[in-house]
Amino acid sequence: MNFQEIQPLVSVIIVSWNTYSLLAECVDSVLDTLDFSRIEIIIVDNGSTDGSIEMIELQYPFVHLLKNSDNVGFARANNQAAAIARGKYLLLLNSDAALLPGALVTLVDLAESNPQLAAAGPRLIYPDGRFQFSYADFPNIWREFLILSTLGRKMYGDCYPSHRPDEKGEPRVVDYIHGACMLILRDIYLGLGGLPEQYFMYAEEVDFCHHLRQMDYQVWHHPNALVLHHGGASSQSRLVEREGDMYQSRVRLMRKYHGNLAAGLLKAMILFLTTPKLIWHGFFRHVSHGRHGRPVISLHQLISKLREV
Repeated sequence: MNFQEIQPLVSVIIVSWNTYSLLAECVDSVLDTLDFSRIEIIIVDNGSTDGSIEMIELQYPFVHLLKNSDNVGFARANNQAAAIARGKYLLLLNSDAALLPGALVTLVDLAESNPQLAAAGPRLIYPDGRFQFSYADFPNIWREFLILSTLGRKMYGDCYPSHRPDEKGEPRVVDYIHGACMLILRDIYLGLGGLPEQYFMYAEEVDFCHHLRQMDYQVWHHPNALVLHHGGASSQSRLVEREGDMYQSRVRLMRKYHGNLAAGLLKAMILFLTTPKLIWHGFFRHVSHGRHGRPVISLHQLISKLREV
């Protein structure tokens, strides 16, 4: 039978940029989770140079592969794939994530049983089984301060701003879910214009879930759907740039939903609280010859990024 003749239930969309070592694991986890005739896999490669494209073409010839010559960002790449997807649902899945047994079926069953549900997310875990950021409340100035100052983690635990893991196993309506794995009704996704492309990376899922809330749709989290997420694999080679992208996206999101004053306050907080981090990590990287401390964006780079928003 020609699988192209069967409308899939789920179109799995994977955006990849130089994640060769994890991409095959991601694809294999999808193939193991649902009957093959009920899924299609669309991979969007954002200009990888690590052999990812060749590996997919050789090992997974049935995958729809879209090749971008440059890294066009997370949102735009997902929107490219969604435009050709045929499934009732879209599963946006990071290339450094892997579905654990039953995860996709659990999310689909949840969606099928809740008419107001537009999107659903799983419980994300690290490779060692620890709980990872999975769902959270919408950002505001106070929550951003708790994140930037690290007081949130001291007050509410290491997973902040995510809520703690729900050990009861009951699905619940939440503000937003992590973009590493999102099941979304395709018609709703396309009807809202897809992920907002003004964000190169970070905050797209928050903005999208805000939009869903405004349209009276619901976003759910299911703690019994487990997805392994390595986290940050595609951005390990650009840690400083990633930090700038993240701050820029957070300011843009704050301005959109809380106004110019809140965005200005957030900019000031970012600059004020980044300075001690720059000194602290810079000192340890200097005395340890780079073995300790992490790269931190320079104030010049940070100011330049924040001026753009």
